[in-house]
Amino acid sequence: MPTPSTTLWHQLPETEVTDSLGVQPDGGLDAADIQDRREKFGTNELTVRTGKGPLLRFLLQFHQTLVYILLAATGVKLYLQDWAAASVIFGVVLLNSIIGFIQEGKALSALAALSKALKTEATVLRSGELHRIDASDLVPGDIVVLQSGDKVPADMRLLSGLELQIDESALTGESVPVSKQVAVLPEDTSLADRTNMLFSSTLVTYGTGRGVVVATGDATEMGRISTLISSAEVLATPLTRKIAKFSEVLLVAILGLATFTFLVGVWHGQPWENLFMASVALSVAMIPEGLPAVMTITLAIGVSRMAKRNAIIRHLPAVETLGSTTVICSDKTGTLTRNEMTVLQVWAGGELFAGQGIGYSPEGHFTLQDTAFEIDSKPAFLECMQAGLLCNDAALEQNEQGWTVAGDPTEGALLVSARKAGLDTTTLATRLPQLDAIPFKSQYQYMASLHHHTARDENVVYLKGSVESVLQRCSRVLAADGAALPLERAAIEAQVERMAGQGLRVLGFARRFLPPDTQHIDPRSVAEGLEFIGLQGMIDPPREEAITAIAACQAAGVQVKMITGDHALTAAAIAEKIGLSKQGGADAATTVCTGRELEAMTEAELVEAANHASVFARVSPEQKLRLVGALQANQEVVAMTGDGVNDAPAVRKADIGIAMGMTGTEVAKEAADMVLTDDNFATIEAAVEEGRGVFDNLIKFLTWILPTNAGQGLIIIVAVLFAQPLPVLPVQVLWINMTTAVLLGLALAFEPREPGIMQCPPRTPGSAILTSEMVFRIVLVGLLLLVGSFGLFEWALQQGDSEAQARTIAVNVFAVGQSFYLLNCRSLRVSMLRLGLFSNMWVWAGIVAMAASSLAFTYLPVMNQLFHTAPIEVIDWLYISAVGLVIYLVVACEKWIRLWLAQRADSLNA
Repeated sequence: MPTPSTTLWHQLPETEVTDSLGVQPDGGLDAADIQDRREKFGTNELTVRTGKGPLLRFLLQFHQTLVYILLAATGVKLYLQDWAAASVIFGVVLLNSIIGFIQEGKALSALAALSKALKTEATVLRSGELHRIDASDLVPGDIVVLQSGDKVPADMRLLSGLELQIDESALTGESVPVSKQVAVLPEDTSLADRTNMLFSSTLVTYGTGRGVVVATGDATEMGRISTLISSAEVLATPLTRKIAKFSEVLLVAILGLATFTFLVGVWHGQPWENLFMASVALSVAMIPEGLPAVMTITLAIGVSRMAKRNAIIRHLPAVETLGSTTVICSDKTGTLTRNEMTVLQVWAGGELFAGQGIGYSPEGHFTLQDTAFEIDSKPAFLECMQAGLLCNDAALEQNEQGWTVAGDPTEGALLVSARKAGLDTTTLATRLPQLDAIPFKSQYQYMASLHHHTARDENVVYLKGSVESVLQRCSRVLAADGAALPLERAAIEAQVERMAGQGLRVLGFARRFLPPDTQHIDPRSVAEGLEFIGLQGMIDPPREEAITAIAACQAAGVQVKMITGDHALTAAAIAEKIGLSKQGGADAATTVCTGRELEAMTEAELVEAANHASVFARVSPEQKLRLVGALQANQEVVAMTGDGVNDAPAVRKADIGIAMGMTGTEVAKEAADMVLTDDNFATIEAAVEEGRGVFDNLIKFLTWILPTNAGQGLIIIVAVLFAQPLPVLPVQVLWINMTTAVLLGLALAFEPREPGIMQCPPRTPGSAILTSEMVFRIVLVGLLLLVGSFGLFEWALQQGDSEAQARTIAVNVFAVGQSFYLLNCRSLRVSMLRLGLFSNMWVWAGIVAMAASSLAFTYLPVMNQLFHTAPIEVIDWLYISAVGLVIYLVVACEKWIRLWLAQRADSLNA
């Protein structure tokens, strides 16, 4: 018996399939066969691969370089018996670890959702009798009987079927149910085109069938996707990668400077105890203790803002990742398009009519050469509309959500087009009541309905279907004036080719008059002698807001690529309409790659194709996964949308996985980092905008807080170099770091997005977290804080103040200096006056809170005792404030000079 998971069953005849599996189609397996196969292949269930346990996942929250630095500082403080400082530092670490643990709690539950999806029942033929059993008991070789409404319980080769149609959208992305047939297919047939195969967890929407099980459990296509999800590597986000690199550099800098300071002190002959305290003070001073807390809160604020714009974030770092995105890979149906088939063109009587209005709303009309017309003056057009309305099983309904279609979307589009032409369903049903009908059958590729024409007292058959099946039954064609002329196939086929080239799905319509006593019709009634009426071409139209959003993404330097299960021509037509071709220039054509082409590519060719093509059609789950990997290999930050089970592996592997909230499967949602509550591409563009705003605010915070750490570190180094008392003690350093970060720095998290944020290109993925411009500003402000703090410390000692008073002045220089510098950091490019002085009231609230804390730090006896401070004179506050004002003015001048130089360079280039 061949291995079910490796045999290409679609290329084998039915008899060869059943012979290979050792089963009789009319009898099924017996009890002995079933037991042997269950022992060999196991149960028909997906293996739930256990991930990391809760304890390990919690401990891994501490596995970050910055956290190691903070834990080391905690250990040093415990060694020095500084319990308060140790508690504060460890509390910060613990809080962030708890938040991270909670956020990641559901990240790996996609496999459990897949297993749940497989639990169903099946009707199986065993020992010549039909049995209803749990689908988990199926084995390869079982004969399964299916009918409308059943879920396919395992991968099967179809043996027989009657009008069998399967909804495979969750597996292949194909939006229309697939008609199944038993004919042998070529070996290289793609998964979405294997019409003689039935796949586990897909749904029977119409007809009946009988198939033989060829794969169960992990060997099914669904099982293969489960394996892909579990093996998909989850990459670190751009922010976590940058922070990790920054932390490593910071660790080296701290250890290097602490060692240098200690050795210099030994050279000066200072006591070892004092040098150890100085080294500890330097280490604590250089660590931005507030960074993890502010990062978490800033990301959480971004989550709240995105939720208001219909994007639900499941993992905090995903907020920033959106801002780093360089490529968005989007599904077509429902995301870029409306998922509402719409008739755009009608060809009847040798004339081409254009439909206005999109979607299922019957608002709109038809024009001829951009001109309105009287429908009664166009009998061929009227008949074409009438045929589409009467030969129809769908219903158009209006509810609170708007207009919807009950039934086939294609038939729904025909109802809407008839309504736009002014036809009323009830009136027409009264004038031409239906007597009989031939339902759609895949072997005939048409549907027909018989009606009594009360005005003419005769019966008429209307037929609709594929153009080929309709044409072969016609001998005449309806002309523009209503006369019947000899059929000219070439003219009709030319119109079909033109419409199909525009990505339209084309249906043909015909009629035949019968005697009034005809009450029933069968295939012989419509086998010949029909009059061809016309064509209707339809498409799932793009969302208007998606077109705008794609243009905004392209203006922001973000590429958009369409990855769909639909056919290449349709995908290319939609891509043209929504502007994907413009990524290669104004005259560029849309580059389309099919799944079959991707399958033949080497890894190097795939990377090249992923970079240049804008549309990928008929792709399999593995190919989606390879595409994401190819883009990431090209140093792109990839956002991937998906709604089906087939999308889950690629969604999970992408830097930012995006699932559809309305139409998405639970598997896709569990694998995603973000869920769209409105399934709209425009929401992704809004989320990218919010993500950029979040990253901007994080960079503003880093640019603001690091001068404090640099200034404190420098002041300690200078004190040791010149054998002076420490201007700030370790416990005072901790006070500065924590209070300024929470009271001042946190206000930057609430800073509104700056104008023009979506006119800038995305950040280069490999770039450092801080630009050279920001590093210069950090060093500049750090030096100003050093000069101001150390200068006033020495000045106070010379004036006869105690060391406690001098240190109090030095500490307050940092508090006041950072308050002034906070105003500079509201924008890294322009003056805060351009943003609006009071557009972020949290900044002013933070400054007031910091002032109150500094007064308490200076004058409350309990604070004097805890932090070794002492009250200072009012005149001292004037000097301290002067230092803060100088910092603000110097940075404002530096920003103005950079802005002037940039504008001058732009004018010269222009």
